[in-house]
Amino acid sequence: MTAPVIEFWFDFSSSYAYFAALEIEALAERLGRRVLWRPFMLGTAFEQTGAKGLSRTPLKKDYANHDWRRIARLRGVTFAPPTFHPTIALPATRAFYAIERTAPQRAPAFAKAVFETYYRGELDSGDPKAVQAFAESLGFDGAMVAAGMADPEIKALAKARSEEAVGRGVFGSPWFFADGEPFWGWDRMRMLEDWLRRGGW
Repeated sequence: MTAPVIEFWFDFSSSYAYFAALEIEALAERLGRRVLWRPFMLGTAFEQTGAKGLSRTPLKKDYANHDWRRIARLRGVTFAPPTFHPTIALPATRAFYAIERTAPQRAPAFAKAVFETYYRGELDSGDPKAVQAFAESLGFDGAMVAAGMADPEIKALAKARSEEAVGRGVFGSPWFFADGEPFWGWDRMRMLEDWLRRGGW
């Protein structure tokens, strides 16, 4: 019998999603669930809502930068995004779906590695050549990843995932669905776990 799913929707350039990516598998394991990793482009949601990313919004960006560093200290993890943060991580998103198509069991590890390396300032997830080289460093077939990022089918799939997210009401990153219940934000992960343990309320 297949374990029930927690859907994890995220943009690779979302700092709160980075913290969620470091914790979601352990949370799911505690609950006897598996994680369905679903990168999407948050810009698609912004087009619908008229919102802007925190890093591009006056006042909010200063608070967000303070908060991200505070979370990193609390969790004991690195938070050192590249100077060009946030990038448009469409190549990394497409690479994920290319990898998922050929090696689905390895796609989550790729996604987590993208987050970890980007937030050490060591990867431009918006540069296809950088993403290809990074995938190769993880043992993936670089030619397969490069071809996947350029494949019209993968491009269409990545776009469709973003449209699917918005169609389901997703307007931020990270976002979780569990048994149809939506949760927005890293700071809702404790509530998500409590909800599933209690069976809702």
